[in-house]
Amino acid sequence: MIPLPRAWVLTSALLVGAAAGLILGIASTLLVDAAMRPDVVIALVVGVPSAVGMLMILLSGRRWVTAAGAFVLAIAPGWFGVLVAIQAAHGV
Repeated sequence: MIPLPRAWVLTSALLVGAAAGLILGIASTLLVDAAMRPDVVIALVVGVPSAVGMLMILLSGRRWVTAAGAFVLAIAPGWFGVLVAIQAAHGV
């Protein structure tokens, strides 16, 4: 059984994780100038935080580990949203 934290803790972890994903997405686009294939970037941005977050949630034994897994899981949509917004702004 997955130990669930209180609703406000879980919601806060998800909200802060999405904000951290936005900040990571902006920082990574400013720092990385290497040409990469778009499918590799999407796999890294969405796949890695999703896999790590789901493993943390599924294997958690404590409530704070579940909240931390939700935080890591919420990084992916924020980061992906930044990449989509940048592509839309460039008109590609």
